Amino acid sequence: MKIGLLQYNPYWENKDKNKRKIIELLSNNLHELSLLILPEMTLTGFTMNAQKLSESITGDTYNFYAGIAKQKKIHVLGGLIEKEKDKYFNTLIHVNPEGMLVTKYQKIHPYSLEDKYYARGEDTTVTQIEDMKVGLSICYDLRFPELYRTYAKERVDLIVNVANWPITRIEHWKTLLKARAIENQCYMAGVNRIGNDPKLVYDGYSSVYDPMGNKLVTSINEEKVITTEITHHTVVDIREKLPFLDDIFLI
Repeated sequence: MKIGLLQYNPYWENKDKNKRKIIELLSNNLHELSLLILPEMTLTGFTMNAQKLSESITGDTYNFYAGIAKQKKIHVLGGLIEKEKDKYFNTLIHVNPEGMLVTKYQKIHPYSLEDKYYARGEDTTVTQIEDMKVGLSICYDLRFPELYRTYAKERVDLIVNVANWPITRIEHWKTLLKARAIENQCYMAGVNRIGNDPKLVYDGYSSVYDPMGNKLVTSINEEKVITTEITHHTVVDIREKLPFLDDIFLI
């Protein structure tokens, strides 16, 4: 399965401009892709202005992703600020090539500032894309291996983390992505942004690691779609040869 990670510099809190920029970045033929992954809070940046920028799960941002999915005939994983009843969530959604909403993941670990504005998600999310099981996570989640162990128990093939991860802690990002791949014997895809927001600077390092922790692809400070091939049989083969997941003993 060929996957693409869209790394870009979003306009702050400007959904319309960001839509136009993403469409331009996707202007090349992407029909060979099976899956496109976009950063956390894709169209707004990592804003705490939840009340103003939130929308329903099937609102304008979903419709934008659905248009891309149908036009390119690909699966899309993208972020948005979701309003659900009287709460706001930092959410990642999966839209299939028919433009249908398959599932969503609400961030389980809001950052210490973020949790003043966003509610905590309660459920992990595993979705199916072609022959691969995919576990979903968002940014700060990456620091909490217990979440990823849950996905390992479900024997996912790929774990995705979409982020706005600042340059000051980028070594943590790179190390944790690799660790999550190694310890759970699956592919790990991390999609980050670049550029500046009102408080932070970002340099990307969107990357994919294989189940042995080998880096397949990465990109630093570039607006682009980076692509790589991943396969279900690679995950199966490594887990059969090195059955570490069968030997977990939790104290």
